[in-house]
Formats: sequence, structure tokens, C-alpha cells
Amino acid sequence: MRIYLDVCCLNRPFDDQTQEKIHLEAEAVLIILSNISSDRWELVGSDVIDFEISKIPDKERKKKVELLTQKISKKQQITTELIRRAKIIEQKGIKPLDALHIASAELLQSDYMITTDNEIVKNYQKYIEFFEKIKIYNPILFLTEVL
Repeated sequence: MRIYLDVCCLNRPFDDQTQEKIHLEAEAVLIILSNISSDRWELVGSDVIDFEISKIPDKERKKKVELLTQKISKKQQITTELIRRAKIIEQKGIKPLDALHIASAELLQSDYMITTDNEIVKNYQKYIEFFEKIKIYNPILFLTEVL
């Protein structure tokens, strides 16, 4: 199974764990990463992920998040095809950077894009027939579906 984790997922294990929702999502992300490390699932990424990680102001956090991307097997470059698809996705109420993540996941033929961003998940559910090439889930819901 091919998985695309957006940067909010990659950051989740380093967020404040005192909030129950954040703690549960962090645990789910760690389980997903464990399955990737054991080669049960394949992690794919993109230049968009690299760009977003480069903008993390805390150097220690940035280093930790970069370590999580080491298992990425394939990376989507920024191409005209990617930008064209992202602009179409934006028309469904998705922010430009998020649209680039979704388009990257689609072009990499990911089975799932996983995000902790509730706005992305809500828009996916609203336009589920539009996103026929990929499933977009919160990490907790993803685990309940695949485990």
C-alpha cells in the first residue's frame, strides 16, 4: 500500500501531547511510520513536502521531521502537470499548498493521503466522487480502515 503523509502528520509526534486528540493522532502517525519502517507500507513524498519542511522555524523540530522523511521511496517533482491538477483541486475549496499535496499524492498513485488537517478531510468527504483516485483520511480513521 502506498501512503502520502502531509507535513502536518509528520509534525504531529512533536506537537503538544497534552491534548487528547493530538496525542491520539500522534500515536496513529507513529503506528503508520512503524508499518512503513517494517516495509509493510510504502511512503511517498514530494518537493512540496521538502518546501514546507524547509519553512519550519524551529531547527530541532525541522531536523526531527526531516528524519521521518528518510523512508520516502518516490518523490513527486513540481511539474506543469502537478500544477495543472492542483489548480483544479483548488476549485473544490482546497488551499493552494494543500492542493499541491493532494495532486502530488495522486500523481504518485498513492492509495491514501493522510492529514491531520480537518478542512482537507471535510472537503474530501464533500467531493468524494471528485477525488476518485485517492482516499484522504485522518491518521486515526486511516488505521481503523486498514488494520
